Amino acid sequence: MAVNLSVPQAGNLHPVPGVRIGVAEAGIRKANRKDLTVVLIDEGASVAGVFTQNRFCAAPVQVCREHLLRGSIRAMVINTGNANAGTGQDGLARARATCTALAAQLELAPEQVLPFSTGVIMESLPVDRIEAGLPAAIADAKPDHWLRAAEGIMTTDTQPKAFSTQVSIDGALVCVTGISKGAGMIRPNMATMLGFMATDARVAQGLMQQLARELADGSFNRVTVDGDTSTNDSFVVIATNKAAHAEITSLDSAAAKALKAAMLEVARQLAQAIVRDGEGATKFITVRVEGGASTEECLKVAYAISHSPLVKTAFFASDPNLGRILAAVGYAGIADLDQTKIDLYLDDVHVAVNGGRNPAYREEDGQRVMKQSEITVRVVLGRGSVADTVWTCDFSHDYVTINADYRS
Repeated sequence: MAVNLSVPQAGNLHPVPGVRIGVAEAGIRKANRKDLTVVLIDEGASVAGVFTQNRFCAAPVQVCREHLLRGSIRAMVINTGNANAGTGQDGLARARATCTALAAQLELAPEQVLPFSTGVIMESLPVDRIEAGLPAAIADAKPDHWLRAAEGIMTTDTQPKAFSTQVSIDGALVCVTGISKGAGMIRPNMATMLGFMATDARVAQGLMQQLARELADGSFNRVTVDGDTSTNDSFVVIATNKAAHAEITSLDSAAAKALKAAMLEVARQLAQAIVRDGEGATKFITVRVEGGASTEECLKVAYAISHSPLVKTAFFASDPNLGRILAAVGYAGIADLDQTKIDLYLDDVHVAVNGGRNPAYREEDGQRVMKQSEITVRVVLGRGSVADTVWTCDFSHDYVTINADYRS
């Protein structure tokens, strides 16, 4: 059960002019399951993406990078049930064959198609099943099928993840809608597990890569479930250029800032939804590190806390064994860290002051906070004025069970 996460409603997801989505059951791994999604994009859209930093990246990631360099993206094909990772040259050939199959159906060039896969690693992608399912997915394509797509890209997710908003840009009402999937093997280090966001805003193609990167850095690159960086992580941003405002040609403009704020809102909701739906998660934890000398060291500390199995299991047990948090701060990798300047807070409870237990701290206060489903850990380093935030979850018995049985 996801932590305080509502199931999205189709009526709350704004269609984005210039985008149609179709979903089908292709039997890629299991029968009677939505597992094949196509996204059809009108000509003239601006598209960019960011991908996993895992050097053992999946075949579709490699093909996406190649195709984005050529531009003029008109479609995406997404399958669940099979990651097409760890599959060598055969996997690359199968990813390209998937693009060719969809391109033939749409009378496009194969390089105008982006492929995405998620699921089990080191198994051959069943291209024949994907090809057989494409006509049904294309026939299903409609502008308001965002929720169906969110359902169609799920793996161990317990519920779909989709958010939407609208923003006024130079008097024109602009839509922003996005979906994502992910629950385990989550430490993106680039973007998200699989995430797709579209807007009808008019954005110059030359700005899209920077925009995608900044959106990822402000959202998906600030979440972790288990510290594992997936082979398939991909985040794609589409601007269909259909809205009735002047083209955005600088990210420093007022229009760009308004658009980015709206898109970042959706991206953060999607990223946090992944943590809330983390495999076996029972608690949503915000780790805020303040008083750092740089963003890098704030993130080192935040991730050390967020990745610690000892910290995460203590949160699951509602056990205020908070020395584990201080230990994680100490091994985060800041060579000249002065422990006598560190303060630790658990929500409103001041746990440690100047590196030692706060004389006013009471165990029952810590336990009160630890029993909550949403908790904020705040660490003050006393080294500067930089702060940053990471979102994570606890580790429960179910995390082990889900991953032990994943291929069954």
